[in-house]
Amino acid sequence: MPSLNDLVRQRTALTEDDLEWLHLLVADWQLLADLSFADLVLWVPTVEGARYVAVAQMRPTTGPTAYLDDIVGTEVRRGSRPMIDAALDEGRIVREGDPEWRNDVPVRLEAIPVRRRDAILAVIGRNTNLIGVRTPSRLELTYLQCATDLARMIAEGRFPQRDAQVDLEASPRVGDGLLRLDAAGIVSYASPNALSAFRRLGYAGDLLGAHLGRTIATLAPVAGPVDEAVEVVASGRAPRKIEVEANEAFVQLRAIPLTPEGDRAGALVLAHDVTELRRRERELLTKDATIREIHHRVKNNLQTVAALLRLQARRLGEASARSALEEAVRRVGSIAIVHETLSMSADEEVAFDQIAHRILAMVAEVSGAEVGVEVVMNGGFGMLGSDAATPLAMVLTELAQNSFEHGLGQRSGKLEVSATRSVGRLQMVVADDGCGLPQDFDPDASGKLGLQIVRTLVVGELGGQLEMGERPGGGTRVIVDLPLRPSLSATEARQEQADSHERPALAESQARPEPAESHVWPASPQTQP
Repeated sequence: MPSLNDLVRQRTALTEDDLEWLHLLVADWQLLADLSFADLVLWVPTVEGARYVAVAQMRPTTGPTAYLDDIVGTEVRRGSRPMIDAALDEGRIVREGDPEWRNDVPVRLEAIPVRRRDAILAVIGRNTNLIGVRTPSRLELTYLQCATDLARMIAEGRFPQRDAQVDLEASPRVGDGLLRLDAAGIVSYASPNALSAFRRLGYAGDLLGAHLGRTIATLAPVAGPVDEAVEVVASGRAPRKIEVEANEAFVQLRAIPLTPEGDRAGALVLAHDVTELRRRERELLTKDATIREIHHRVKNNLQTVAALLRLQARRLGEASARSALEEAVRRVGSIAIVHETLSMSADEEVAFDQIAHRILAMVAEVSGAEVGVEVVMNGGFGMLGSDAATPLAMVLTELAQNSFEHGLGQRSGKLEVSATRSVGRLQMVVADDGCGLPQDFDPDASGKLGLQIVRTLVVGELGGQLEMGERPGGGTRVIVDLPLRPSLSATEARQEQADSHERPALAESQARPEPAESHVWPASPQTQP
């Protein structure tokens, strides 16, 4: 289906300012469709002026539709719709004419000119399905009267209202609750849903005949800052949306001043009880705050453990024992960095580039790397879930530590970390221009704890592939290729965490290395890279 922008720009002579006015209208014309119990079709003259093109369509939520099919993009010739011709040429609302029969259904037709300043841009065809016509109730009569006022305002260029500070996507709808105010702000009609919403706020009186602005002002203050007084907005004198909190209930109010012919005829106020929505939002905020606090406390505990290990290492005289504790300090520190980042995040995802920079700085400090060692980061990791960020942080820590201690040693050189993301995958390359791997080096037979940790995390935990080999030009290069899973829901994340507790944290990988010079661990023993 073609868009409003495409149809207007390609088939009509309207300007960009005219198009923006139509966008404002279409964004809020569900209100007119629901109040009219009618389908709306926006007809715009084509460039040559001999035809009309339907650029937008809206069905009512309060009544049966008159159009079973979408007609956006269709054209009709001028002269085939006399009411549209008259509305466009004369700039007035046209209601004359007999009903039209469509598929054995009678449809009443009306045409509303869309005015912007002194020009008629388009015509709204209002199509009412008459198959269920009966004696209208007070509610329906009020709806129709409000629709008539809105239609007159559209024809006069007074609607949509540019100064309306309203989020239309979260705005109350006609069926949520409706109040009709007179020019003085007195309630002349209140729908049952609107009455129920005010009962939730604790108002036990009769709204009919009450001044809405003063009534709301006595109930409770408005939630959040507004640039108009409560009484002004709730009286319908300003096109705004406010939220009232009282009696542990929340009600959204949207005021739409009705000014046909420029005279204040009153206002339409839509009311929506959002108590349960706000309750759920508060629960989510509380839950998010709890999760962040947990990450913060875990980070603090890990830092305490690292400090104790560091103190213990300083008291040891044996170099190998002291080195082992220092490695433990580094590993605990990398996990603490992830939890610290998660404690400042609103969700369970972190910007891993920030974590990578901090890990490299920490490893360089702990390893006592020379000033001449240059650390370069290329590409970007992007956002990663906590289930991938923690093991990847440990992998990067181990690989960087190996480069500093064994590849570069105490000499100057270069450590380069590159990250490349594609659809569903992440590749990390850690390379240095140091002395390279020993000729008789067998990573599968190596008893180094760091290498076992890397292999287990990459292959077993993250389901990825690990490749270790010579760097072109000299040195060592390690390639980590990982699949990226979509973010888990809260339930899935808890189940995943429970499953992970049942697995050994550092189980030995059963995968076989490639017999070539480059050592590769595939994602599973049956899959070769």
